[in-house]
Amino acid sequence: MADLVVSRAYVITMDGTRRVIPDGAVAIAAGRIVAVGSRAEIEATHPGAPSLDAAGKVMMPSLIDVHAHAGHGLIKTMGMEDGDHWERICGEVYTQASPPEFWYAEARLAAMERLRFGVTCGVSLLGGGDTIMRTDDPAYGAAHCEGAKDIGTRSVVAVGPTRAPHPRTYATRDAQDRAAPYPVSFERQMETCRTLIRDWHGRGTVNLALLYPVLRDEHETTMPAADYAEAVRQAKIVRAASREHGVLFTQDGHWRGSIRRAAALGLLGPDALLSHCIDIDRDEIALCAETATRIAHNPSAIASILGRCPAIELMEAGTVVAIGSDATAPDRSADMFRHIQQAMHYHRRHFCDPSVLPPGKALEMVTIDAAEALGMADTIGSLEVGKAADLILIDMQRPHLYPVNMEPFRVAYFANGNDVDTVLVGGEILLRDGRPVRTDMAGVLADAQREAERMIARIGAEDMLGLPDGFWGRARYPETRAEGDRP
Repeated sequence: MADLVVSRAYVITMDGTRRVIPDGAVAIAAGRIVAVGSRAEIEATHPGAPSLDAAGKVMMPSLIDVHAHAGHGLIKTMGMEDGDHWERICGEVYTQASPPEFWYAEARLAAMERLRFGVTCGVSLLGGGDTIMRTDDPAYGAAHCEGAKDIGTRSVVAVGPTRAPHPRTYATRDAQDRAAPYPVSFERQMETCRTLIRDWHGRGTVNLALLYPVLRDEHETTMPAADYAEAVRQAKIVRAASREHGVLFTQDGHWRGSIRRAAALGLLGPDALLSHCIDIDRDEIALCAETATRIAHNPSAIASILGRCPAIELMEAGTVVAIGSDATAPDRSADMFRHIQQAMHYHRRHFCDPSVLPPGKALEMVTIDAAEALGMADTIGSLEVGKAADLILIDMQRPHLYPVNMEPFRVAYFANGNDVDTVLVGGEILLRDGRPVRTDMAGVLADAQREAERMIARIGAEDMLGLPDGFWGRARYPETRAEGDRP
């Protein structure tokens, strides 16, 4: 007998035939989906099972975010309009001013934001993803994993070394909360990553991924030759480790020839996920298709303003492309509906063609395609028998979602994260009536506020909390405005 039957919903399955069931139901047992079909059919074959009435709601697989950053949630917009100050804040915080309590509080805040928006699985890079990964000691990654696990959503935590040269200076905090700097080698960072994989990969809802910073043309031309050669050596070591441990390999910030370079280094493959991928060439599109490399497209990121990800051309070449939020900062949230809508407008404007990126394909890019990009399509991403019961109910009883017809269009074009009413992960109800079931949201918010205030005090960044010159009354910021997080 089923543990739970969710019925009377308009069901968008995302299965192989993209079946939709206007008056549908899903039966769940031991955290897995055991039946999907019409309400009459499911209720007849599972009589007496506990039920959840989903009348007036759309049921669909929960959403997946293939690229985001741990740590950013407590920094958000600080300093983003003042030169490169936002990036410098991230660098200082992630190496010098973030004890384990910071990572635990931020992980819970980010996971709660995802949960509230119906996002139950996401990639979270443990820091900036380039030169500021918090991998000097396993305590920081462990604190993040604990925080995500507490909320109950699935997390793919990407860890890795910083780009050569080493050593890099990190700092612990002493009993008086003072920084105690020390040098960190590449070998120490790799040992931290291996420890986190050993302790956390596959533990409950947490998985690990490995990362090495992207190597671009600028690095070969500007780095000392010995340092660049060392970076190449390190990249190959990290990629070999990802294959050894059977974890996803990801990189943040591909553009302008860097995919060719990654191919030459042997980094591509079906277990590789490359983020941003702006201004790449036709031969790089072909390389991704030939190697079955996956792409994380972040249409709302500043990188997608500075250049264009050819997501349409990549998909037409046969590459799996999924949408990432690049959240939470400096100017974007974890609301994947926002990024679905941004992606459609982004590519339609490029082609001057409103037929580009149909809404159904955009929905696939945050469900089944995203699951495929993470190597998890056998477990999540669609409502099918045997898969984990990760699903959401969207409350359609709202003016912006009426009238009640053409529901897949309504969801893709008009829904937002606050329309998510109910969330299940592995059959467990984590959100109901828009409120978390097992976690005290007020406590999560209070912890986040406390750790943010402590972090601001540590780095003396109180002056970064005001409104910058040009915020009001101008059509554009002054010339000193930040260009943002370049890939």
